[in-house]
Amino acid sequence: MTYIAKPKFHHPGLKKNELGYTHRDYEGKISTLCAGCGHDSITASIIEACYELSIEPHRVAKISGIGCSSKTPDYFLGNSHGFNSVHGRMPSVLTGANLANRDLIYLGVSGDGDSASIGFGQFAHSIRRAVNMTYIVENNGVYGLTKGQFSATADRGSKSKKGVTNTDNAIDLVAIALQLGATFVARSFSGDKTQLVPLIAAAIRHKGASFIDVISPCIAFNNHAGSTKSFDYVREHNDAVNRLDVLVGRDPIAVDYAPGTVQLVEQHDGSKIALRKIDADYDPHDRLGAQTFLAKHAAKGQIVTGLLYVDPDAEDLHAHLNTVETPLNTLEADTLCPGSAALDKFNASLR
Repeated sequence: MTYIAKPKFHHPGLKKNELGYTHRDYEGKISTLCAGCGHDSITASIIEACYELSIEPHRVAKISGIGCSSKTPDYFLGNSHGFNSVHGRMPSVLTGANLANRDLIYLGVSGDGDSASIGFGQFAHSIRRAVNMTYIVENNGVYGLTKGQFSATADRGSKSKKGVTNTDNAIDLVAIALQLGATFVARSFSGDKTQLVPLIAAAIRHKGASFIDVISPCIAFNNHAGSTKSFDYVREHNDAVNRLDVLVGRDPIAVDYAPGTVQLVEQHDGSKIALRKIDADYDPHDRLGAQTFLAKHAAKGQIVTGLLYVDPDAEDLHAHLNTVETPLNTLEADTLCPGSAALDKFNASLR
């Protein structure tokens, strides 16, 4: 329970990253979610990714909405900035914070109800505006806090725990993100930490709108036969197009994959993504190809996971608006209000 504090002491021999932090330094409060919830696995993957990247916790801002998924930021990075907004409004709060202070690393954590229903419009606009963020949707296909009603991402034909069949078409947030111009798009499974951790790490290092849809089974209301978001169904229908590693710094690159199966993608900050191809014909730089690939496999009932699209030359909202490098919230009054002479000069330029 969140009111039970974790012990402050820890084993002196815990492994540390290059900044001297241990995994414990990236943890938060004790989770109150159901035992076995996929969301807790995502929390563990976020902790692992931040640890591996040697991120200073105070440089992270985690923003969420309402729902089981939006409770999880309380369970990781306890020493970071955080804001729990109202239902579906996480993207606009994150956008405003990002515009005010571009120096922070922004993690947006949401759910399928939060982003695909009440917050669908907010999700769409934050993606198309290329906000520099890592947007993670913890997708279980139901409203877990209100006892398991279908959400907007529930597949047509899937059955609820009580045996009701869903007759509505599903919203595929990955397909929408691709269409709206997200420059890093991935899908993963909460039960596959080997795949998920490097995806989160690569998304954090990416400059632009990074979106990860994580299928995260609801152990209480959507983990039964007939569900297309259950642990068993996802494991049986998972079609991974690639595996990846994130390479940071100047360390020699060593891979144990067969020649020709690894593609290196360099990002803005110099980090590299090493993609190990599983599907030989899949090109993660082809946006239209990714959309077609998703649609074909969805028609077969398969769930495509991995890094689906990345643009290594992407620009973010600050580049589009041509804002100054200095965070806007640190600008002094004389810079923000240079005086009447400067205003007269600007007005004259518009005549």
